[in-house]
Amino acid sequence: MSAGRIYWGQILFVLGAIVLGAIAATQWTAHTLGYQSALGAPDAHVFGWPFFAPWRFFGWWFQYDSYARAIFEQGALILLSFTAGAVATSFLFSLWRAREAKTSDTYGSARWARAKEIRKLGLTSGDGVVLGTWQRQILRHDGDEHVLVVAPTNTGKSVGISLPTGLVWRHSFIALDLKGENWRVTSGLRASFGPVFRFEPTATATHRYNPLTQIRRGEAEVRDAQVLADMLVDPEGALGARNHWQLRAFELLVGAVLWVLYVEQKKTLARLGEILADPQRPILELLEEMLRRPIKDGAAHPVVAAAARQLLDMAEAERSGVVSTALGYLALYRDPILARATEVSDFNIADLIEGARPVSLYLVVPPEELSRLKALLRLVLNQVLKRLTEIAGRHADTADGRRVLLMLDEFPQLGRLDFFEHALAYIRGYRIKACLVAQSLNQIAQAYGEHSSILDNAHIRVAFACNDERTAKRLSDMLGVTTETRSQMNYAGSRMAPWLGHTMVSRQEVPRALLTPGEVMQLPPDESLVFVGGSPPIRARKLRYFAEPTFQGRVRAPILVSPPNGPGAPSDWDTVAPPPLPPAPASKPAEPPVRTRRAPRAQDAKQQAFSFAPAVAAAAALDTQSTTVEPPVVIEDDLGAAIAGPTTAIVAQFALDPDNHDPSF
Repeated sequence: MSAGRIYWGQILFVLGAIVLGAIAATQWTAHTLGYQSALGAPDAHVFGWPFFAPWRFFGWWFQYDSYARAIFEQGALILLSFTAGAVATSFLFSLWRAREAKTSDTYGSARWARAKEIRKLGLTSGDGVVLGTWQRQILRHDGDEHVLVVAPTNTGKSVGISLPTGLVWRHSFIALDLKGENWRVTSGLRASFGPVFRFEPTATATHRYNPLTQIRRGEAEVRDAQVLADMLVDPEGALGARNHWQLRAFELLVGAVLWVLYVEQKKTLARLGEILADPQRPILELLEEMLRRPIKDGAAHPVVAAAARQLLDMAEAERSGVVSTALGYLALYRDPILARATEVSDFNIADLIEGARPVSLYLVVPPEELSRLKALLRLVLNQVLKRLTEIAGRHADTADGRRVLLMLDEFPQLGRLDFFEHALAYIRGYRIKACLVAQSLNQIAQAYGEHSSILDNAHIRVAFACNDERTAKRLSDMLGVTTETRSQMNYAGSRMAPWLGHTMVSRQEVPRALLTPGEVMQLPPDESLVFVGGSPPIRARKLRYFAEPTFQGRVRAPILVSPPNGPGAPSDWDTVAPPPLPPAPASKPAEPPVRTRRAPRAQDAKQQAFSFAPAVAAAAALDTQSTTVEPPVVIEDDLGAAIAGPTTAIVAQFALDPDNHDPSF
């Protein structure tokens, strides 16, 4: 409704109310006076009742006030009541018009969410991811949509979101816990929900996880081995197009991983590095064994044999470079503490969804070790997420699998996880929910690029006061633009006059950001912004779990983890025994050497030795490049020197007799 329509409606409404009041006062007065003849004849009859014109009340009041003053005063009160009601209603209409002008949407209609809208979103009930508080109510999101938290360091994102969520989430739980804080606060309570595991590869007291035994034996073994090798050759998550050495190292690692699983007793990444750098067995001997040893169905494994054949066909320098590249990716697992943490698996990934009780897995890494162990964490998370996606896909139609929450604190520090970025678009349909925590949008862009889909797939976004302009500008744009009405007053008249002759007030609509980038950066330390897709933003307050009675009683002492022992959880490779090594093929008998003798030259022995030594070195270099197998030839002279090899014999002969122009040289 426009302001002009409201103005004319007010005028008509007030006039109509006054007329109705006069009619009511007239009819009530005539009825109270008993329709006496002194009042005159009625102007009409309506449904058998006499009807008097409304203005006749004022004539009666003037003529007969002294005879029935009380009656006329009551009639006047009726008229006054109608008039006062009309004026009050008109005033409300004026407020409505002013509010309509103030909330115009000419340039935008951004605003903060209201109580009814927040309750309709279902954020005030349930036990989902904790987002903050609003009017003393805890905001939680219990849907399958993902949550993204953008907050700088030491702003309360752990005590306000990560830790309280771990205390109320009753399903399976995976936490990237860089400081071990989540384990200390939530593991005691979560142990009452189901099994809890702490994978801390830098500690001696840790649960263990072996990436190799997570490879499924059978049709999926090559695919799983390729996934593992792909993560090994990209430890930083920053590779674009891979170079020759990385591609060849990837193929070698795929074959070597399957070789370790089928042949070696210790099926670990540490053992994989040992066999590629075994000082007791040259790499050529290992490759020959990988090529011909029957390890699967009575024959050589085709993938293992292909990897070995490829390296055997390379030149020595190229083969050495490929092996060195592969060993560089495995150097991390030479650490004995880390090797023990990855020798077996104490839990199965499938139990997170198919287990009898919810499983909680904590990936604990000290911040100072993150750069060194980034490759292992990337490998573990990639394997876990791929397996969960496949397992949950089997339960998508039945909905009998458990829900899983991925609480990934500081996830951009792990580098780009391509599969994770793509999986965010569909894993919510598999009841896998992600809560991602980053320090800023710049941190996400640095890891995933400017056009990342991380923000696009986060239905719920929580932001604290930020420190960088780019994040502040993006948040301001997300809040939107509102239309604001500004008034401007102009005064006209003589300066010396006691009052101004004219005062003009003009109103103008202008656009304004709901919060400017500067206001976002200056957000109070106890406030946060909550964005829900399809709803106005919420200006909430931060939560402190230790100050909320709801969470104070849930914190218990953390679970104590003993040093690892035992065989670990069963895997597909427990029953695989190393196959016997076939007998080596019989070698051909060596042909007897062809001996020739030359007469000694009339030169002194010193000169002969001087001329002989360079020829020997040159001949040896030529022999290493020869690919033709010929029977050895031995040339003897009076000095007692003997040189084997056809090319070597020719060179030596020329060294002893420079005048010999044998065309075979």
